[in-house]
Amino acid sequence: MASIRLTGAFPPMITPFTEDGDVDYDAHVENMEKWNEDELGGYLVLGSNSETAYLNEAEKLRLVELTVRHARSGRIVIAGTGMESTRETIELTNKAADLGVQMALILTPFYYGGKMNDEALIAYFTRVADKCKIPVMIYNVTKFTHINISANAVKVLSRHENLIGMKDSSGDIPQLVNFKSVIPERWNLMVGTASAWFPALTLGVTAAIMALANCAPNECSRIQNLYLKGDQEGARELYERMFPVNAAVTGAFGIAGLKFAADLLGYRGGAVRSPLLPLKDGEKQKLTEILKTAGLV
Repeated sequence: MASIRLTGAFPPMITPFTEDGDVDYDAHVENMEKWNEDELGGYLVLGSNSETAYLNEAEKLRLVELTVRHARSGRIVIAGTGMESTRETIELTNKAADLGVQMALILTPFYYGGKMNDEALIAYFTRVADKCKIPVMIYNVTKFTHINISANAVKVLSRHENLIGMKDSSGDIPQLVNFKSVIPERWNLMVGTASAWFPALTLGVTAAIMALANCAPNECSRIQNLYLKGDQEGARELYERMFPVNAAVTGAFGIAGLKFAADLLGYRGGAVRSPLLPLKDGEKQKLTEILKTAGLV
């Protein structure tokens, strides 16, 4: 299978909802059209920041279809298609493939966490990679799954022809170094948080999927561009300026904060889906001040 080299910033695209809790597909298309004009490497539909856990299959596939249809020509579309069972993961991935997605991001199964050891994860990802129509990537997001795939498992899996990379959202730089030491050159090792973006660039990582790219895509991309042009000081300064924004929209205020920031910065954030709660007025004020300090508003 031909290798795919990923580079640049990818947003794990927010899913706008109406106040009634319905997916606002028109708002999603509007976001796509705006992101198409931004500097991005591609798109991730159905990521953690997409509230994917709250979407049914029909909603997921409709978002995939619209994303593929409206994506800027030449940009990669990745879909997050990991389910808890091997069978369901393969089925959803192949449905997304039939809609034109080029790659799939597969979450580590986690519900029966005590049994998700190296043996189980290697068997799972091997089976998925064997049966999927498109290349797949591992999604390591310990914050939500409380599963942290080992470098040993990554070493074994990275030799599979149809496993072409990994998104590591742990933010653990020493672990990123360990992952990098065991993978082949063809593999796409991506960071999954803007808080690790500049350190990752210094390690030779060339792509990231990060929540901040939803509302500040050009700033995320500019950090990489400055670094590649040799302006490490400029890249570091911009990274440090964006750091509090990322901490706010991924930690302190969560997805509701990310959507509010997106609204303020010209995108369609929309409502969150229950049981998530919207921001309170005081939280909105705090987040607005953080965005002002960062020079985004």
